[in-house]
Amino acid sequence: MKLTLSEIAVHVGGKVVGNHDCSISGVSEIQDSRPGTITFLGNHLYTKYLSKTNADAVFVNDGTLLGKKNGIVVQNPQLAMAQTLALFFPDTDESEPFIDPSAAIAPTATIGNHVSVGPGAVIQAGVKIGDWSKIGANTVIGENTTVGPNCILHPNVSVYAQTIIGNNVIIHSGTSIGCDGYGYVTIDSVHEKIPQTGNVILGNDVEIGSNCAIDRATIGSTFIGQMTKIDNLVHIAHNVKIGKGCLLTAGFAVAGSSEIGDYCTFAGQVGVAPHLKIGDHSIVAAKSGITKSLKGGKVYAGFPAREVKEHNRREALINEIGILRQKLDQLIKAGLDQ
Repeated sequence: MKLTLSEIAVHVGGKVVGNHDCSISGVSEIQDSRPGTITFLGNHLYTKYLSKTNADAVFVNDGTLLGKKNGIVVQNPQLAMAQTLALFFPDTDESEPFIDPSAAIAPTATIGNHVSVGPGAVIQAGVKIGDWSKIGANTVIGENTTVGPNCILHPNVSVYAQTIIGNNVIIHSGTSIGCDGYGYVTIDSVHEKIPQTGNVILGNDVEIGSNCAIDRATIGSTFIGQMTKIDNLVHIAHNVKIGKGCLLTAGFAVAGSSEIGDYCTFAGQVGVAPHLKIGDHSIVAAKSGITKSLKGGKVYAGFPAREVKEHNRREALINEIGILRQKLDQLIKAGLDQ
């Protein structure tokens, strides 16, 4: 498949600079680009690769960066790249829906139209699966769970009983939805388990990566809001509420009963203590530890997490103390030598 720059520009809503008829057959990385492709400059750190790129065209947000190169000027080069990848790699699974004979489907389960169920999958009593959903090999869906239409549960996903999964949800391999929350009462040095009787609710358009664990609530529901995207290796504890449009990256963990607002972003290995509230549009830097509730609309970093300006000021002060200590040691040594 080949497209001209003009055809791509129409699709991404951009303006061509250079040869409108330049033929493009794919997308490549700017630092490892290939002839016949289009690349993108989405981060100023990669500007150093622009002059030596082998790609025939570049997505940029500033046409002056192109020099004599062909390109397309767009507001968001990364978005344009994603839209162009979709052109060259359309999601067109034309295989007919198929239920493998080895799948175990309870008689009381309700399977919608055009649903695919892979080998070894287990669908228990009372489960409802919406139209056009795909259930991967060896995936287990517990009793009375609801899966909305157009969902994809990849192989080896475990969904416990009573889970509610919205429309257009994607869950990747190895993830467990609705496992027991970590709840115990210690009496006379004995840890008594608290029954975990609630469930998990996933909103529409949620995507969950591989090897994640989302615990069901002790009482009530653990809730993930619509359009929230969860990376691999993330743990969501019991009774946690996460708003819509959040981005949770690898290694993130949130303890029980905390509430996270809408459109929050957490970088890798952030931890959140229990029973806290994080305001809308919060951004938290990697490896931060949140030990108290945070107001929304701010950027936080460090352990314990503070507003990033305060965090950086403290880090600079610690460095200055180290330098002063070195100078003091030098003065003391000089005095002793005299």
